Parts: sequence; structure tokens; C-alpha cells
Amino acid sequence: MIDINESVMQFLLAFVVVGPLLGAAAALLPAPPGLKGKSPEQAVLRHGMTVTGAILIAAIVLALGFDHDHPSKMQATTDISWIPALDVRIHLGIDGISLPLLVLTALLTFLCALYSYFKMPAGPTPKAFIALLLVLESGTLATFAVLDLLLFFLAFEMVLIPMYFLIARWGGEQRTQAAWKFILFTLLGSVVMLLGLLLIGINAGTFDMVALATDNGSSLTTSVQVIAVLAIGIGLAVKTPMWPLHSWLPDAHTAAPTVGSVLLAGVLLKMGTYGFVRILLPVAPDGFRTFAPYLAAFAVVGIIYGSLACLALAQQGAKGDLKRLIAYSSVGHMGFVLLGIATMTPTGVNGALFANIAHGLITGLLFFLVGALKERTGTTDLDALADTTGAALYGKAPRLGGLIAFAAVASLGLPGLAGFWGEMLALFGAFNPAADLSRPAFLTFMAIGAFGTLLTAAYLLVVVRRVCTGASPQESPKLADVHSYEFAAWTPLVALTVIAGLWPKTLLGLTDPAVQQLLAGGTR
Repeated sequence: MIDINESVMQFLLAFVVVGPLLGAAAALLPAPPGLKGKSPEQAVLRHGMTVTGAILIAAIVLALGFDHDHPSKMQATTDISWIPALDVRIHLGIDGISLPLLVLTALLTFLCALYSYFKMPAGPTPKAFIALLLVLESGTLATFAVLDLLLFFLAFEMVLIPMYFLIARWGGEQRTQAAWKFILFTLLGSVVMLLGLLLIGINAGTFDMVALATDNGSSLTTSVQVIAVLAIGIGLAVKTPMWPLHSWLPDAHTAAPTVGSVLLAGVLLKMGTYGFVRILLPVAPDGFRTFAPYLAAFAVVGIIYGSLACLALAQQGAKGDLKRLIAYSSVGHMGFVLLGIATMTPTGVNGALFANIAHGLITGLLFFLVGALKERTGTTDLDALADTTGAALYGKAPRLGGLIAFAAVASLGLPGLAGFWGEMLALFGAFNPAADLSRPAFLTFMAIGAFGTLLTAAYLLVVVRRVCTGASPQESPKLADVHSYEFAAWTPLVALTVIAGLWPKTLLGLTDPAVQQLLAGGTR
């Protein structure tokens, strides 16, 4: 796009990863009197918006300076020895697989900071909230940028503590139990994952992810690969989350504040699926091939299970919570991502990566909208929303109702919007999986997954009908329509959902060459 010196690219990537940590430290310092504005609380919220905005600008410049003619090549690389005795290096770099996730993370975090500036969730001091938000951003960005297995693990774990406190201190009802469930599930999965990462590094003689991917598993025996894939896969599956390791997710989403739900669904879930693509597929291909049919089977069970759970919650009289319903929908959507990865084909993996980005945009928007709905009505209970306080949103708050309908049809995979391409490519990948995988089995998985798309359409249309349409009682109160700060926070997500749906090559042009090389034997 634009010609930027490699050293500048290196600095930008390092700034994107480390900048939020420096911002978090600065957020805890007293603000100079001239910067306090109306109050110290406003100053720290403005600080959070400024830091996340600077990180987003750096990520966009990084994307503009990226060599789009060679997206399979690692760019903006930094490689410095950190712990020589273990051959652990501070190795950073981005390619066509990690760049979209990096930009998505920077965008969603900035939008959350912008939203919080105007609508800070109830809880302790904003200083702690902003500091935790920035630490969470740094850990997520580092996960997508580091190229060393141990650094990947540290970044992967770094997000757990800030998310735990965002849920436990700024969440809603039953937030303490939900936060503990989140931390216990993810920590237990991470312990097993660490053993698998150590097994690979010790047997291969390096923790460098680029060298391991280029080696393509030739230095690891099949038994080592099988054990490593099982151990690492469990940790990644918990974070994804894959059925049946998903049970922490609905509770965490239901209790989390709005921005916590947006970041949890929009970026944290992507860390698990990114690990499958970046580590397991190229580093332990023989071991992954052993488990691929089982991964696909769990994926399609998750698709059906998540859709049926949503359909049950959407029914009248079911006492369904709208935030909980969207959380269960994530189990189904991430099932398509896992199905695409399990095919071990460029079509399926590209579909998985596309679905990752689409899910981040659409589900992030959905959680923003549900948060706004709760602010106006005081509830996310579907029966209450469909009663006097929330019925006929089209008449009471037409813009808000229209946005909810838009996000719903995008989530169900309407052609022309971002949600369509990823799930379709994942199903195409299952139609013709890798040569040494059972095609009859994957055709069965494809058929089950296709049926899941019908269930997805069913429950989302039921939600739209119950919340947005119907006769509005004369005495029911009017609702505030979309505020200007909400419009600013949601417009980028709507625009990108349309752009990705109409011009999928914008994203696939980045991911496909990198995926082709990854499956053929690593990245250079």
C-alpha cells in the first residue's frame, strides 16, 4: 500500500504490543492538574481512549505498510535473544494470518474505550478499569504477534487476570461465580497446554515458531506430535471454546459488562483458534491429522448444540436472557471455525480465518446493542423485552431496532454480509477435505453443519420478531434511540461487516497465500 522502512515497521509492531502496557502504567499515575478536565475520572477515561486510539492508528499504518504482494512472508520482524539457556527469543512478526486479527483487536479495544468514556460501567475506580483494559489489549495483541512458543504462552495467559477482574468487579449478577468459573477453566486448560508446548520445544530443540513451522514436524516423532496436539489442543479448545469445554462462556458473558462481552467474544475467543492454525497445523501435522476427524465431530456437535440452546432460549416463556443467547451462538459460530481448521485444506482454513474476523465484528456489534438495550430497559430478559418495555423496537427506537435486525441477519450468514463467507468456505472445505482424511465422515460433518445454519436462522429470526416487531401498547414508554457516541462506536463494525461481505477478497487475499505456505511447510 505505502512504502515504509522495515525499521519503522519493526518499531510500529513493538509499539502496538508494548504501548498498551505503558499506557496501563500511566493510567495508575495521578493526572496532571491541567489534564483532569471536569474530574480525575474523566481524565483517566480520556487517557484510555487516547492510548487505544494511538494503538489503532499504529496498527492501521502497519497494515498500510504491509507488503500485500507477499502476505505469506513474516514482516516487521524483531528477533532478540531473551533467555539463551532455553533458546527463548523475543521474536515478533506478522503475516497475512495475524495482521487482520491484530487490526481487529486494536479496533474493538478502541471502540470499547470510546464507549466507556461516555458510558462507564458501574463499579470501582475508572483508573483500575482502564489499566485492566489496556493490559488485556497488550496480551491479546502480543498473542497474535509473538513467534516463540513460550512467549505465546505468556501472552495467552496475560489476558486472564484482567478479564477476571473486569467480570468480577464491573459485572452484573453472579459475577463472582462467573469470574471464578472463567479463570479455573482457562487456567486448567493452560497448564495442560504448557506441557505440550514444552514437549515440542524440548524434542525439536527450539521454541521458535517460524523454524518449527518450516521444519513441518520432521524433527518430531508421530507419538510426540500426537501427545503434543492433544495437550495443546485441550488448552486452545477451552479458550475457543469447543463443546463440551464451553460451559464457562455463557456465565462469563451474562455477567460481564458490555465492553467485557465485546472483547471476550470479539478477540479472546480468536486466540484459541489462532493457536490451532499457527502452531498445531504446521508444527505437528501428523498428530493433528490423527485428531482432525474428532475435532470436526466436536465442532459440528457444538454447532447443533449451540443453535438448539439458542432456539430454546428464544422461545416464549423460556426465561431466556439475550446476552446468554448470543453467548451460546458463539459456541455454534466457533464450531464452523473449528470445522474449517479440521479439514486441513486451504479452503477450510481460509474459511475459518474469515469466520474469525466476521464473528468478531458481528458478535461485538451484537453485544454492544444488547448492552444499549439493557441500559434503556433495565433488562436483557427476552420475555421482559417482548413485553411492555421492549416490544416493537422499530416503532420506539427505529435506528436501534434496525441495527439489531442488521446484526442478526449478518450473524445468520446472509449473503452479501461478512457472516456468509467464512461458514460457507468451512463447509466447502469439509466437502473435499485433505487427501488422507475420511471424505464420507467429513461429508457427514458438512451436512450436519449445513443443518446448523438453518437452526441459526431460526433462532435469530425469532429474536428479531420478539424484540423488534409487534404491537406497541399505547401506555408503554418511548425509548431513546441511538446516541451519537453509540453511533460512533458501532458504525465501523457495520461498515466492515458490509465491506467484508461484498469484497471478501480484501481479507482472503491476505490469508490465502499465508495459509497455502503454512500447510505446505511453514512461513519464511
